[in-house]
Amino acid sequence: MTGLDLTGRTAIVTGASRGIGLAIAQSIAAAGGNVVLTSRTQESADAAAAQVSGTVLGVAAHAVDEDAARRCVELTMERFGSVDILVNNAGTNPAFGPVIGQDHARFAKTFDVNVWAPVLWTSLVTEAWMGEHGGAVVNTASIGGLTLEANIGLYNASKAALIHLTKQIALELSPKVRVNAVAPGVVRTKLAEALWKNQEESVAGATALNRIGEPEDIGAAVAFLVSDAASWITGEVMVIDGGQRLGDAPLFRSGASLGV
Repeated sequence: MTGLDLTGRTAIVTGASRGIGLAIAQSIAAAGGNVVLTSRTQESADAAAAQVSGTVLGVAAHAVDEDAARRCVELTMERFGSVDILVNNAGTNPAFGPVIGQDHARFAKTFDVNVWAPVLWTSLVTEAWMGEHGGAVVNTASIGGLTLEANIGLYNASKAALIHLTKQIALELSPKVRVNAVAPGVVRTKLAEALWKNQEESVAGATALNRIGEPEDIGAAVAFLVSDAASWITGEVMVIDGGQRLGDAPLFRSGASLGV
């Protein structure tokens, strides 16, 4: 387990007031890391920090606010002396329906939060620490960025862009900084409620592992990716979906594929 020991390292996790972000903060802290978690308001950041055991600090910083992001990085450096880990988790999905039916405001908000913010925060931590000392960055993408779906095409397009940028930035920051992404499937979060609420049994049943994901599933994977156990992994996208992309699982169970 020494490879998962993050003692002495400091992580910033954006959008960590609940769901996947909070679970990531908890997993990193459980491995011994210091955690700075962000949320839009200080109240929600403090409430999230209270749910993390270890050395943790909540900071109010909207992901796309460059001044707030810079202050957060500066505060992290002042408090802990390094920024060894960055998890770009903040995300949004204000658009529903066909892509051509979206207005510019929804388009801009989606891409600002899901694409621009990870670039912004990565540039800031690279300038402050990682460019000289190294580090690990993980972006929260989605399996939606790897496929096509009705009504959430704009969100999926932003995650596809994030996946591409993960690979691009991994090369640009090599060899000192590792940059990877996780691509969750349907996870029990507020953002993904429309995908599982009131239909959890059917969604789970169509999944190879017969359940929808929990935030902790993603948190554990991110803790691995930022640890020394993943020291030769960069520019990769880890799909964490319980086998959702494999196909309709019931068709393959109990010999159904053989017609028995």
